[in-house]
Parts: sequence; structure tokens; C-alpha cells
Amino acid sequence: MKNYQFIALLVITTFLMGSSFAIVKIGLVYSSPLLLAAFRFILAGIIMAVVVRIFKRPHPASKEEWFKLCIIGSFQTAGVMGCIFLSLRTITASESSILTFTNPLFVVIFATIFMKARYRFYQWIGVLLGLIGVIITMGVHFELKMGILFGLLSAIFWAIATLLVKKWGVLFDTWVLSAYQMLFGGVLLLLGSTLLEQPFFIVHQQSILLLLWLSLLSSIIQFAGWYYLLQNSDPGKTSAYLFLAPFFGVLTGWVLLNEPLKQSLVMGGLFIISGIYLVNRTFSKGTG
Repeated sequence: MKNYQFIALLVITTFLMGSSFAIVKIGLVYSSPLLLAAFRFILAGIIMAVVVRIFKRPHPASKEEWFKLCIIGSFQTAGVMGCIFLSLRTITASESSILTFTNPLFVVIFATIFMKARYRFYQWIGVLLGLIGVIITMGVHFELKMGILFGLLSAIFWAIATLLVKKWGVLFDTWVLSAYQMLFGGVLLLLGSTLLEQPFFIVHQQSILLLLWLSLLSSIIQFAGWYYLLQNSDPGKTSAYLFLAPFFGVLTGWVLLNEPLKQSLVMGGLFIISGIYLVNRTFSKGTG
């Protein structure tokens, strides 16, 4: 892949990742959070399930494999996205995106504790910088909001899902895994909407357009672009640029929602972005 193609696709995919927070925030005017999340991923999951059937991609061969796929969907789609959508009721899109994208920091912590993984010194520096950034982002005068807790929970669920995919991902075709984990997670979100909120969805031209954007661009196209990058370039180099996603989250929150760029948000975001970069960065041998 040529360098300009790599950069263009990288910017597009991370922009879709980060901007989805502001899009969801706008969408909550028309829908309850869990129901909007459910519609997003059920629609995206159905479309991708049809595609993988048409192209005859290899599907799970046993009930155990289907069960593991559903567990991944429970964390990656239902857990992560449910918490993100709920967080946006009480905190800004900028804050939610920054908190959610601390997930690489939790991956290092959980992998060390539960999988006996070993990380380099600079990666632990990244974890420390990220945690300092979270504290700064929350503000010196810490105000406990449910949105902050949901934002951190989304990062924790994402980290768990990442480790599960690392452990079980070899069992599945990438596209099949994506399709059915989104579909199963969407069904769980629909169940959660029924049980945990008063679901509503206002059918309006803008609400339909927002839903299509979230399902097609921020789910299917984003996923396809990101995995294409991982498969056709150095995964370590590509993952290091994940810091662009919270940057775009803050930028679109400011542009689309007029969210203030508070000093604590900017400073905390810079610490977190630096931490994500160090955690994901693959340096040459002999460094770190």
C-alpha cells in the first residue's frame, strides 16, 4: 500500500471512530440510548451477515465456537457500545470519546494480571500517562457523574473484548466474527432497552440519516477500513495511530455540538493520546 493511501484510509477510519460520539449525541434527541445502539448494530450485523453468506465465508463449525462468538459480542458490542451510548446522556461527546479510547491502557493492565503478558518499560510509561490524563480530564474538582463511570466501563469492556479476540480470534473468519458479534450484541442491546429504559425512537428524516450513518459508515465501513489497514500494513505501526480517534472525537464534539474545549479536557486528552501512542507503538529492536 502506497504511503498516501495508507494515510488517507487511516484518517478516514479514525475519523469515523471518533466522530461517532458526536453523531450519537445528536441522535439521542430522537431515541433512547440503548434502543439507538440496538438499531445501529442489528442493522449493521444483518447487512454483514448477508454479505458473508453471499461470499460463503467460513462460519463457526460447533456450538462452542458460536458461544465464544456470542461472548465476544456481549463485551465488544453490547458492553462497549451500550456504555458509550449511556455515557452520552450526562457527559460530552469529547469526554466520552477520550475515556472510551483509554482501552489500550486497560489491555496492558489486564493482560499482565490475567494472561501473564510482559510489556516494555515505555508501554508502562504510556499506561501511567494515560491514567494521569483520565484524572486531569475529570477535572481537579472531581464531580462523580454516571457518564464518567459508563465511559470508563466502555474502555474496560473493550479491553476485555480485545483480549478475548486475541485468545479466540484464530477460530473465526474476521468478517464472520464482525458480522455476528455485532448482530448478537445488537439483540442484547435491544433486550437491555426493553428492561432498563423507556424505549422510544422518533421516526424523522434526520433520525433515519443518523442511524444509517452509524450503521453503514461508523460500523461497517469503519470496521472494513481498519481491518484492511491491519492486514495490509504493519499492525504495530497502524495501531499506534489509534490516538487520532479521540482527537477526532474532541474535534467533532467542538464543531458539531459547540462543546467547550476546557483546559482540563485538552491537557488530559494530550496525556491520554501520548499514553495510547506509547502503549501501541512498536519500536525497533533494542529500544524501550
